[in-house]
Amino acid sequence: MIEWIMEPMSFPFMQRALITAVATSIVCAIFSCFLVLKGWSLMGDAISHAVLPGVVLAFLLGIPLAIGAFVSGLFCAVATGFIKEHCRVKEDSVMGIVFSGMFAAGLVLFSRVNTEQHLSHILFGNVLGVTDGEMLQTLIIAGVVTLIILLKFKDLMLFCFDPIQARVVGLPVRFYHYTLLCLLAMTIVAALQAVGVVLVVAMLITPGITAFLLCKTLSRMMMIAVTASLMAAIAGTFISFYIDAATGPTIVVIQSALFLLALAINLLRKSASIRALRQQSIVGKPRTIN
Repeated sequence: MIEWIMEPMSFPFMQRALITAVATSIVCAIFSCFLVLKGWSLMGDAISHAVLPGVVLAFLLGIPLAIGAFVSGLFCAVATGFIKEHCRVKEDSVMGIVFSGMFAAGLVLFSRVNTEQHLSHILFGNVLGVTDGEMLQTLIIAGVVTLIILLKFKDLMLFCFDPIQARVVGLPVRFYHYTLLCLLAMTIVAALQAVGVVLVVAMLITPGITAFLLCKTLSRMMMIAVTASLMAAIAGTFISFYIDAATGPTIVVIQSALFLLALAINLLRKSASIRALRQQSIVGKPRTIN
């Protein structure tokens, strides 16, 4: 078992891949809890697809791809809010229009630009090919997002659970709304190297939903989400090395399997609770004497 673990770690690219995958899994798991509670699953999907035109334009301008991805994702979020406030269309419909249009524009731009970067690496990630600079970039972004969430944990928790109460107690609700959107865009940028544009939404949603099925408090939810995400990242990286498969999709498959396991445990708990209630009702039912 030790040899099975140590053999991949003898390669520098595997060391960088594992560090990048671990950092990405932690920040995505923490943020996924807020996305699930806030009901922003579709917003995460929208921004993750909308970063593609920003990546292509950043390549054309010769600036870091992360800057283009962040600006493009933030533009998608702001455009969605602006259109929603100025027309009668519902928010989910607006997000579907905005992110699909931006994603299509990114595909058109990419098809017209001659680059040395393969399209599949942007769409599905290439964690085994990360450089030292890209790994450092991911670590910095993940660290900043995690630090901000931990420093503003109570305020963000109140904003996600009850925005009306947050406004009553004096919290700047609009500020926290756009803060979450900025953090979401930064988290997506951090996860692009690991799983790419298409699969990043899985890392942003699956850990939070998995933990939501197993606990009722946000602190435990975050611990379970981080644990499940770390397990999937580490196991997916090693398994992909041995079966010669793409690392990002392998990590997502393991996360989906953990979600199914959590769903099965939740269903078993519910059935056990129902049986216990039935037994109590039978025991407590008064007997009639003939």
